[in-house]
Order: sequence, then structure tokens, then C-alpha cells
Amino acid sequence: MIVWLNGTHGAGKTTTSRLVQELLPDSRVFDAEKVGETLMDITPGLPATDNFQHWPPWRPLVVETARHVLAYTGGTLVMPMTVLVESYWREISTGLARHGISVRHFVLHADQDTLRARIAGDTVLGPDSPFRLAHLEPYAEAARTWLHTRAEVIDTTHLTPAQAAWQIADAVKN
Repeated sequence: MIVWLNGTHGAGKTTTSRLVQELLPDSRVFDAEKVGETLMDITPGLPATDNFQHWPPWRPLVVETARHVLAYTGGTLVMPMTVLVESYWREISTGLARHGISVRHFVLHADQDTLRARIAGDTVLGPDSPFRLAHLEPYAEAARTWLHTRAEVIDTTHLTPAQAAWQIADAVKN
């Protein structure tokens, strides 16, 4: 099984994924961003893009990597990864389903004011990360048009990462 944690950049996916992993026996965290980083390391580089998810190899490589890791280890993969393009999500989720891998898709959601405050105080990418701020509107659009209907939404506006992780782990176990 895969527990996919989606949501905009700065929503707390990475922190929450580590906490979910501690609550789910026989689970591991697999950050699909590492697949994108591998593609970014190809030299000479792939065609220019502002998002490695736009590279056609990224999506099937995520599916194949997850599939092979699960075949090797069993258990559950907790995958923190923002996917805001509906066709990309369909490609990934359909690819995983073709291999008989079930996916519990969660979205960590917070209101825009809370997200902006979190981004302002970010110690990882630095305060007011232009990268994270640039994804707020695409996230809001995805949430309005498809994302919240295709996932279990965890409103983290007033939750700690530990509380969000507990809700997710509880939902997966039950």
C-alpha cells in the first residue's frame, strides 16, 4: 500500500510523513522528489522546465520505483509529494493500480493565511520562499477543481504535524 501525502509546498508533508511512518508498522518514507532530482542530474540536461513533473519520464519512474521497492520490502510506502496536475495524478494512480498497489491519497490542507505564515517562518528554504509562494495559487486551483474530491482532506490549519499524522495513521489502520 501507498499512503500518498499531497498538498502545496509548505503544508507539512515531509514532517508529517516521518511521523506517519513511525505510526504505521512496516512502513518506509519514499520521497518521489528524489526521482525528479535524479532526472535533474542528467547531463547534458533534459529540456528546460520549471517543474520536473512535466518531464514525461518522471511519472512512470515514480510508479516503477514505488512498485519495485514494495515488491522488495512489502509493507507500506509513505510518499510526501505535491501533485497538482490532475492528468499527472491520474497517470501515477492508474499506473500503481495496474500493478495492484492500493493508494490512500491524503491532502494536507491549510487556509491561505496559515500557509503564508508557515512559508514566512520556513527554516528549510528560508522565509518567504518564492518557490513555495508561487505554488499557492496552483494549489488553490487544484483544490477547487479536482484535488479535494480525489483525496481524503486533512485540514491542518489548527493541527500540529503529530495530530495530522495520527489522523492519517488512524484512517489507514481502520
